[in-house]
Amino acid sequence: MNKIYRVTQKTENSHLNFFEMDVIDRKGRHFPYYMASRAKNGSELKMNGKDIPGVQDRPDGVAVYSLWGEKRDRVVLIRQYRYPLGGYIYEFPAGLVEPGEDFRQAAVREMKEETGLTFYPVEAPAMYEKPFYTTIGMTDECCSMVFGRAEGTVGREGLEDSEELEVILADREEVRRILKEERVALMCAYMLMHFLHDTENPFGFLKG
Repeated sequence: MNKIYRVTQKTENSHLNFFEMDVIDRKGRHFPYYMASRAKNGSELKMNGKDIPGVQDRPDGVAVYSLWGEKRDRVVLIRQYRYPLGGYIYEFPAGLVEPGEDFRQAAVREMKEETGLTFYPVEAPAMYEKPFYTTIGMTDECCSMVFGRAEGTVGREGLEDSEELEVILADREEVRRILKEERVALMCAYMLMHFLHDTENPFGFLKG
């Protein structure tokens, strides 16, 4: 049976840390395994949070799937420069949940900071908003998707110096082009596929 023997924290950063694990495979052999985490220390790792309320089911971040326009026929996207790619990728507005902050509050805040738009979450079953894991082979990060509508005018006043992004209010023709031709984040891509084909009610699936 696979087992984690020891975990050593290698960095001390505020938003992302690197951990080395001494793991044992199913044949009893030790080998190193490396992971990144939003945890500030080892006690906050998801693997150590089984008996600590809020650790395993707390989303590290949020992604915001938001419709815009009088007919709710456009989806709010950002085209952002990402250092690991050395280029741009299409994503939903997203960000980390601050300590003591509800993830829906985080979604409203991130939308305003990144786009200037005001976000209004809609009610969704818990199974659609629960935190799901991202790249589990490399990180224990998990994020919640928040659904809703956005209003207002696009602005850039809330951007951090490290953020280089463009806000896109994409109709279905543009979404189709983006999926065909551009780099797109995985969670965003699947939701855009849904938006593309459910023209009557993009949020209809939230009722079930």
